[in-house]
Amino acid sequence: MGEFELIRRYFLPLAGQGKSRSLILGPGDDCAIQRIPAGRDLVFSVDTLVEGVHFPKYYRPDYLGWRALAAAASDLAAMGADPECFTLALTLPAADEQWLAGFAEGLRAASDAFGLALAGGDTTSGPLTLTLQVHGTVDEGTAIRRTGARPGDLVAVSGTLGDAGAALEYLAEPAPTPDMAAMLDRYHRPRPRLELGRSVRGFASAAIDVSDGLLADLGHILQASGVGASLDSARLPVSPSLARLKGDASVAHALRSGDDYELCLTFPEDRWGAMPESVKRQLSVIGVIQAEAGLYLDGTDCSAGGTPSGFDHFRGKG
Repeated sequence: MGEFELIRRYFLPLAGQGKSRSLILGPGDDCAIQRIPAGRDLVFSVDTLVEGVHFPKYYRPDYLGWRALAAAASDLAAMGADPECFTLALTLPAADEQWLAGFAEGLRAASDAFGLALAGGDTTSGPLTLTLQVHGTVDEGTAIRRTGARPGDLVAVSGTLGDAGAALEYLAEPAPTPDMAAMLDRYHRPRPRLELGRSVRGFASAAIDVSDGLLADLGHILQASGVGASLDSARLPVSPSLARLKGDASVAHALRSGDDYELCLTFPEDRWGAMPESVKRQLSVIGVIQAEAGLYLDGTDCSAGGTPSGFDHFRGKG
């Protein structure tokens, strides 16, 4: 199968321009066209995923299609953006039709779930690699950045942490228990917090998605904002399945494991108090921002000697 037939058969059906308010022209021309309304800012992010680094070799293609777009869309969630469209550059070892059908189905399901239309892309031959760029929009000046945390702000996270990282141990399990299956679902089908990200615009002072581990990702907020933080390990949200499988080690997973794609946010106390209860119920307050540099867990500085460990794309796990 040639490149253009591959695109026509598997990716043109994902264009779905109706999903995006700003996409004027999708796949099929030299460029896509996106028209941003007056008073809106365009926010965009690009992610590259490499087989054997970001996902296992011989990973199910439908899982890969979902995970790839979910990981990219999570960056939009952290900025509080409304999703619009995405591009895909796909490098394939071979044009395997069965693999392509599975991948396109996973990508289509994620595209529908997240409200992201395929705007265009490219295909080529080589080691299995995916590069996705996602576009979103926000009202002018309202994007949530990493630089806004201030002393006294509350530190909060969404959902539960550590599940996806723990799932790596069970990827080859032939008969997973219900608890293992719950972990594996968090790994195979992460759900970026797009609606929550939009809901905290105007309330959160800083945000980041938890892709490389809570300590590492919160560390990026602290560095960007020039502050420190103190966390309480007893307040970390851990799922019952992770607690049953890992016991005391579940805290370490919650702190250092990646791929959860939850949000870590900071809030001035008055804004936290003004936020709707329906939003607060999705969050757990786990600490407070302080003026002194450092990231403290139960009084111990976790950042001594450098950035708290998490996933490093050149060194693997920290």
